[in-house]
Amino acid sequence: MNVLILGSGGREHTIAHQISKSPGCNTLFVAPGNAGTSSCATNLKLDILNFEEVAKSIKTHEIQMLIVGPEAPLVEGIKDYFDEREEFSDLKIVGPSKRGALLEGSKERAKEFMKSHQVPTAAYQSFSEKTLEAGKEFLKTMHPPYVLKADGLAGGKGVLILTHLKEAQDELENMLTNSKFGIASEKVVIEEFLNGIELSVFVLTDGKNYITLPNAKDYKRIGEADTGLNTGGMGAISPVPFADEAFMRKVDEKIIKPSIDGLYKEDIDFTGFLFIGLMKVGDEPFVVEYNVRMGDPETEVVIPRIKNDLLDVLSKTTEGKIQEVQLEIDAQHAATVMLVSGGYPGTYEKGKVVSGLDKTEEDEKVFVCHAGTKKENDQVLTNGGRVIAVTAFGDTFQRALEKAYENVNHINFKGMYYRKDLGKDLV
Repeated sequence: MNVLILGSGGREHTIAHQISKSPGCNTLFVAPGNAGTSSCATNLKLDILNFEEVAKSIKTHEIQMLIVGPEAPLVEGIKDYFDEREEFSDLKIVGPSKRGALLEGSKERAKEFMKSHQVPTAAYQSFSEKTLEAGKEFLKTMHPPYVLKADGLAGGKGVLILTHLKEAQDELENMLTNSKFGIASEKVVIEEFLNGIELSVFVLTDGKNYITLPNAKDYKRIGEADTGLNTGGMGAISPVPFADEAFMRKVDEKIIKPSIDGLYKEDIDFTGFLFIGLMKVGDEPFVVEYNVRMGDPETEVVIPRIKNDLLDVLSKTTEGKIQEVQLEIDAQHAATVMLVSGGYPGTYEKGKVVSGLDKTEEDEKVFVCHAGTKKENDQVLTNGGRVIAVTAFGDTFQRALEKAYENVNHINFKGMYYRKDLGKDLV
């Protein structure tokens, strides 16, 4: 099978790395890819939001499966684009329709969906520039901290958690009238703060049936002890130590099943990954958000723990045969540490030489994943805020982290930064 993966981050490198091992994979392409994907696939220079350009490449390379990594093409309707064209009727697509992608594309839509299908979540109301004053009044009825979420896509950075009422009211105005997060904050959801601990649950579904993938916990803040600005993710651990069998049964019964049933009842074309961000409050799960693709850096710890042939699993999913999959999960723990550019998530420079990659371990227990890199003149250069993710396995998450940090010590680029406190909140 000829496969094309869209995206250029750590998620896409991890998926490409796994699919490249499949005996069913004939030729593998990643667009636009990075320095890491070039070692296991052929990179294609494509604008992944230009669907005509993607379509031409699919014809040229006789692609049989399209895996959409990031959310933007899904929210823009790439699945619908190909479904509406007869010449692509045999193309297998991993990713939901535009209507399905609205679960991530609009926080308000996601909240309405949860309410309709009795999925536990925080109480909320949404506001626009026209209802700004009503939003400020609504904040007065809430207890701090105050949670403000940009309705649209904001690259994982559109959520503010604020302690003081005046600050929350000012930021609401900033989001709605001054476009703090661009068009993403033309509408803002204000919701109650859930006091608990976060985790992520991942589901693969054909829109009717589903399988639950390994869970994970990621670390969003740039600073040690979860301080500073939100990022796309500074590291992750799988499985989550505090998510025991009893809790995961509750997640399945109260969250996953009604969510998938809701997709089916609403006749939403949803084939692919549903990422459910959860908050464990006491012993109860509440949904913080839906994403309609795999998370990053969670992919770097979730996908490597799946022992099955990933291409076969995805193929069965697109064929509506997901119930035939018997998932095999590695019992070992996985941890990933993200190395980022100096200044991230603010302003940072690109084009710094990455050295020491050849000194890292090359075995099944360590995977060096490229998140924001490019290759020029046989050198690997930084090409993003999050640059490299080092994933390692161990009998405990502590040992997995130790091994990851051991390998991190071999890698260097100017301004390199990473968190050294991952997992300490779990001890």
